[in-house]
Amino acid sequence: MQTMTPQSVCVLGSTGSIGVSTLDVLARHPESYSVYALTARDRIEELAQQCRRFAPRYAVVLEESKAVQLRATLADEKLSTEVLSGIDGLCQVASDPQVSIVMAAIVGAAGLRPTLAAVQAGKKVLLANKESLVMAGPVFMAALAESDASLLPIDSEHNAIFQCLPYPCDSLSEAGVERILLTGSGGPFRTADPESLHRVTPDEACNHPNWSMGRKISVDSATMMNKGLEFIEACYLFHAVPDDIQVVVHPQSIVHSMVQYRDGSLLAQMGNPDMRTPIAHALAFPQRVESGVNALDLISAGRLDFEAPDESRFPCLRLAREAMLAGGSAPTILNAANEVAVEAFLAGELPFTGIAQLIEKVMQTTGVVELKDLETVEQADREARAQAHQVLGELCGA
Repeated sequence: MQTMTPQSVCVLGSTGSIGVSTLDVLARHPESYSVYALTARDRIEELAQQCRRFAPRYAVVLEESKAVQLRATLADEKLSTEVLSGIDGLCQVASDPQVSIVMAAIVGAAGLRPTLAAVQAGKKVLLANKESLVMAGPVFMAALAESDASLLPIDSEHNAIFQCLPYPCDSLSEAGVERILLTGSGGPFRTADPESLHRVTPDEACNHPNWSMGRKISVDSATMMNKGLEFIEACYLFHAVPDDIQVVVHPQSIVHSMVQYRDGSLLAQMGNPDMRTPIAHALAFPQRVESGVNALDLISAGRLDFEAPDESRFPCLRLAREAMLAGGSAPTILNAANEVAVEAFLAGELPFTGIAQLIEKVMQTTGVVELKDLETVEQADREARAQAHQVLGELCGA
């Protein structure tokens, strides 16, 4: 009987919630997958613990000072993992010839270059870094078309849509799709008095009712910007225009998204709110493997509710739709302004309601350009961040 060689996996962002869930799934299937590289921003102790368990060939951190610290830790324990640093190190492991699968789970703009490097190297890319498509959608999709890479969505909503569409699906119209229904929980403030939102604290915003996520993504969920970014991502992933996609609030987070067909059929992907399900699906596609997630008990769930989002309560959702309609660098500007705004909110410099105010002001005052290549994307991102910091100063001084 022939023994299959395990596929080598690079996990970009291994200490974040998606990275940790990915490693949990990989550990369940050691005969099929091996961990080749792990990366983190600055959680050195967590990364060291992962290196002890999985013994990767490489570990990568952003700052060289952190790399020195990690090298010393691993050397003391006689681990042979080689430590790299910086964006170049991230790109190196993402495109390494030994790597078959790349989990792109770095949060924010920092994930763009290594994710694009994985695509250009023809890897099987599991995309959890939605900012790659939001920031650089046209450039990213052009690179994908020119490579041998395969792209599988990890966000529970996009993975659900992927499962409800025929594969491959290059045209929603030809597949008979009437519309995509993108679900979202509504976050912790779905029913809160809008007048009280300016008093929201970072801890309250990060207390999601259904999902365990990092602080930045949790704040995005609370403002529903996360759903706005997912709306933009879905347009690129599924060759859709904004009118093809409807956002639906579903508080239970059991129906992860739906696809409505012109014959009246409505297909939904359902499951317990656990990121290991979409990770396992994409990792083994087109096969299915055990993920560690309990089966959904509909009787215990009891009910499924759906409602339209309140865009007066969640203006970030409106801003995301406007950015996608504007095209060009408008989504890049939206994403950059949001990252600055969320960081300021978490630092106590900006009220919760100031997040949308800052983003809208930056969108109004920053020129939109055509995205021709990675350089124009990064230039647009830099200019939007500079404008966002200027607006932040104005708002804080008001």
